[in-house]
Amino acid sequence: MFRIWAKVYRNDHIERQITYTKEERFSYADFFSYLTEICDALDVPTPVLLKTHLFHYAKFNRVVFKPSDFMETPSFDKLVLENIL
Repeated sequence: MFRIWAKVYRNDHIERQITYTKEERFSYADFFSYLTEICDALDVPTPVLLKTHLFHYAKFNRVVFKPSDFMETPSFDKLVLENIL
């Protein structure tokens, strides 16, 4: 089981947040599907997932998606995913 705390920031304030929970074991191969489910739940566009995003999540238990990581122009400043231990 794993949990991810997803937060949408605008002007350095949390605008929306959810805790994403899965009963299965965490897999980096499925990270994009986790990301799309989180973005659907938050009603925000899904960012482009790069290898550097995965490395940041693996090393720091946190990844930040900036507006430049999205194909569409988002209405927020950043999307942050944090691993909840």
